Amino acid sequence: MSNFKIEVLMSETNESQTNNPLHGITLERMVKELQYKFGWDGLGYHIRINCFLKDPSLKSSLKFLRKTPWAREKVEKLYLDRIISENDYISNNKGTE
Repeated sequence: MSNFKIEVLMSETNESQTNNPLHGITLERMVKELQYKFGWDGLGYHIRINCFLKDPSLKSSLKFLRKTPWAREKVEKLYLDRIISENDYISNNKGTE
């Protein structure tokens, strides 16, 4: 592959990541923040998967989520809906009280 093609591919990847709100956020960070916010019971309530319902742990949850794209997508969606959107709301409303 020529250097030009590599540069174009890298540029396209960087541009698509610029608009990705999850860029740079690891799955481990997402699970930790959601677990801190909701607890394992709350995570199991929001996302009905056994890794959050039956003897949950960070290690076993990460192992399952890394192998299971549909479950990871649910975690990412909950993270975006509950963590990122709340942070945006807080930062947009600072000083309006």
